[in-house]
Amino acid sequence: MRERLLAALAERGLLAADGVTTAFGEPAWREVRAGHEPQALMDAGALQRRLVECACGTAAMGEDLCAAWVERAFSRLGMGYVSGDARELCDGFCHLTDTADLLVGMIVAVARDPYGAGGWDHGHVGLYVGDDAVMDCVDGRVRRVPLELWLSAYGVASEPRWGWLGAISLA
Repeated sequence: MRERLLAALAERGLLAADGVTTAFGEPAWREVRAGHEPQALMDAGALQRRLVECACGTAAMGEDLCAAWVERAFSRLGMGYVSGDARELCDGFCHLTDTADLLVGMIVAVARDPYGAGGWDHGHVGLYVGDDAVMDCVDGRVRRVPLELWLSAYGVASEPRWGWLGAISLA
């Protein structure tokens, strides 16, 4: 997984000559270090697990609508509706960077991603669903991505951060 991502970054001109940082000066691979594992789904509370169920049942949105998908999953939980693009959600609610602080149901976001004009201007956001996985909506489909791969692929241009959407803790 790591080698495939690094090769893809190099092919797109996003990997620096040193092979370990991106063209933007960010780490090319973001590993979850021992002792910094995020929360497992089985350790999550009932509300956190219910949000994961809501996310699994939330249909994909259109292209460049990752934030709308996350917001819809949260609204299905019955906790109100928070609105904004991925960058606004990242800047407003995501202040944590240690994976040991990452809990099931938190949003995981970057302020910029280099894979298109929409990502560069608006960033990207997904939902941590436990067991080292992030769900997000990309290109009109919902997918589940290993955490290290998501953090590395989307952390090319800016540091990934996480927190509770709307500053409402589900834990």
